Amino acid sequence: MQTWGLVLVALAIAVGLAGVVVPVLPGLLLVWGAVAVWAVLEGGTAAWALLGTVTVVAALSQVVKYVWPGRRLHRAGIPDRTLLLGGAAGVVGFFVLPVIGLPVGFVGGVYALERRRLTTHDAARRSTVHAVKAVGLSILVEMLAGLLIAAGWLGTVVAT
Repeated sequence: MQTWGLVLVALAIAVGLAGVVVPVLPGLLLVWGAVAVWAVLEGGTAAWALLGTVTVVAALSQVVKYVWPGRRLHRAGIPDRTLLLGGAAGVVGFFVLPVIGLPVGFVGGVYALERRRLTTHDAARRSTVHAVKAVGLSILVEMLAGLLIAAGWLGTVVAT
């Protein structure tokens, strides 16, 4: 693959890593897609082996990013309904306040729902903190997977 092609793949991977944190971009899907395009264009055993490996990493991370935080939230007693409606408030917030509205809407929505359900500020605040930590854990899992995929791609490019 030409140098400019490698630069484009690296740029797509970087944008994908940023997309893990910035909710506008598809994040890990973009990182995986960049490596998949590279593997198809590059060809060869190393490229296809890497694509298989990063596909497994990406798939496992998608399972872990929902299961691990979800279990922690259920242990904390936060109902799925609160998270679903908090997520919907985040989406509305995203359109009202572009980019920053998503986290503001999510946190505000979760707090409002938990305040209504639990009736006290302290209990609602604790639930909201658990929800925000769960979202952070989910982002951390996805970022780790993205970095592993990026490192695998870079290592394969250097080795071949």
